[in-house]
Amino acid sequence: MKASIRPLGAALLVVLGAAAILFLMGRPPLYRGGLIELWGPVGPKQSQMLFDWYSASHLVHGFLFYGLLHLAAKKMKWERRLVLATIVEAAWELVENSPVIIDRYREVTIALGYRGDTILNSVSDILLMMVGFLVARRVPVWASVMIVLVLELVPLAIIRDNLTLNVWMLLAPSDALRQWQAG
Repeated sequence: MKASIRPLGAALLVVLGAAAILFLMGRPPLYRGGLIELWGPVGPKQSQMLFDWYSASHLVHGFLFYGLLHLAAKKMKWERRLVLATIVEAAWELVENSPVIIDRYREVTIALGYRGDTILNSVSDILLMMVGFLVARRVPVWASVMIVLVLELVPLAIIRDNLTLNVWMLLAPSDALRQWQAG
């Protein structure tokens, strides 16, 4: 089924709007000195480059938003559901990069030196959610479940963090879990 250009254009306008608001919030567009790299490993470049270990969680957001909106708003065209999901993801990026959430990450998670995202990273995160949403629309439910499991288990195995643990630690911090994550 052919997509309407208006909802897709609206979704891209949401991304641009989020980038503008992040700029007005004082978020840096790029890493120090304008450095742009494809991958920001765990450390000072985490959440500063185009992709990082948390990029997987934004793909998962897309799968989850697709599933939830498919159930909650079946009569809404998928393109409009994509715009809605993009608005929610953009809102999360704005909240995630507010001083209160940045401080919360530092206080209760293993992200002790977290400074927030660059605008480049936030835009990439929103676009990755859109990719996850579009993939979820195309693949069978069983494949979506398998992809989400891989996207959660690989970062868990390598960096001891993922979307599930990230949300858990923000909402109900656990010293035991934080110690395990720290290795």
